[in-house]
Amino acid sequence: MHIAIDASRTTVAQRTGTERYALCMIRALLAQEAGHTYTLYMRDTPPSGLFGIPHPANRLRVRIVGMPRLWTHVGLARALAQDRPDVIWVPAHTLPLICPTPGVVTIHDIGYRFFPQAHPARQRRYLEWSTRHSAGIARRILADSQATLRDLERAYRVPSGRIEVVYPGRDETLQRVDPAEVRARHGLTRPYLLHVGTVQPRKNLVRLIEAHARARVRRPELELVLAGAPGWLSDPILQAARTAGVRVLGAVAGSDLPGLYSGAEAFVFPSLYEGFGFPVLEAQACGAPVICSQTSSLSEVAGEGALLIDPQDTPALAAAIDEVLGRPDVRARLTEAGAANILRFSWAEAAAQARTVLEAVAGQG
Repeated sequence: MHIAIDASRTTVAQRTGTERYALCMIRALLAQEAGHTYTLYMRDTPPSGLFGIPHPANRLRVRIVGMPRLWTHVGLARALAQDRPDVIWVPAHTLPLICPTPGVVTIHDIGYRFFPQAHPARQRRYLEWSTRHSAGIARRILADSQATLRDLERAYRVPSGRIEVVYPGRDETLQRVDPAEVRARHGLTRPYLLHVGTVQPRKNLVRLIEAHARARVRRPELELVLAGAPGWLSDPILQAARTAGVRVLGAVAGSDLPGLYSGAEAFVFPSLYEGFGFPVLEAQACGAPVICSQTSSLSEVAGEGALLIDPQDTPALAAAIDEVLGRPDVRARLTEAGAANILRFSWAEAAAQARTVLEAVAGQG
C-alpha cells in the first residue's frame, strides 16, 4: 500500500502544537512495521534523521515540491496526480482544492468559529473555507478530541461515522527535574506561576494577568512567567504584560521546559479554546499542579489532574490560584492525578489508530 503524507510542516523553525503533532505522528508511523510504502511531500529538504529511525529505502521516499505559493492546492495536488498513491493524509486541516487521491485529514479544532475576534480576519476566512472544504471531501477525518468531533458535527454537519477521535501522544522523555539551573538562567528567583504557549488572544492571557494581580494582593512575591513566541494580535497582550510587570520570556529552548515546569508553583492555562492542549500534559509530566479551562477539549485532556475553571471568570481564576498555592493537599492531589493521567497518551498508539484509518480508506479505492 502506498501512503502519501503532507509533511510540509515538519521543517518549520518554531514548532507549535500542529507542527509537533505532524512530526511526532510521522515518526511513529514510520517506526511501525506494516510493510507500506510512504511518500513524504515537503517544501524543504529535511535535516538528516528528522523522522527518526532509518526506514528501508524502497519503502520511504521524500519528495520536495518546490512552489512558494499555493503549495497545497497546486504543488501538492500536481505531485499526487503524478504519483497516484492509494491515500493522502494531511496532518493540518487542508486537503488540496482538487484532490486526485482519497484523502484523510486531521482537523485539530475550529476555535475561529467560537472566538473570531482572536484571529485576523483574513486568516479566519481562510480557516473557515479550508476546513469546510476539507471536511466535505475527506473520506475520513481524524480529530484530536471528542470536543472537536462534536464541533465538526454541529458546524459542518459531518456525520460522526466519518470522524475518528485519535488522541495525540505526549513526550515520554519529559519528567520532573531539578529546576535550579533553568531558574538561574532566566533570573527566576521568586515563586512563579507559569504559562507556556504562543502569545495570542485565544490563550486568554489578559485575564490571566488580571487574575495574577488579584493573587498578588495576598502573595506579593508571586511572579507570572509567560513562555512562548509572539503570535498574531499579540501586541496588546505584551503591552498589558509589561505594564503589570509580568516576566515575558518569549520563545524558550525545548530543553528549558522541564525545568520551567518543575520549578513552577502552578501551571495556569486559561485558554478560551483548544483542540487538544499539549502544555497541560507537559506540566503534568513534570509534576506541576495544573489550573486550566473547563471548556473545549481541556477537561477531556487534563482528566482528574487539573483544577478546572471558567476561562472568562477572572475572579474564579484568581480563586483557583489561591486554592492551589494555599492548600498543600490540593497540590498533592493534582500532582498525583496528573502523573496518572499522562499514561493515557502515546504516539505509538495514536499512529496505530491513524494507520488503521489510512488502510481502510486506501482499501476503499
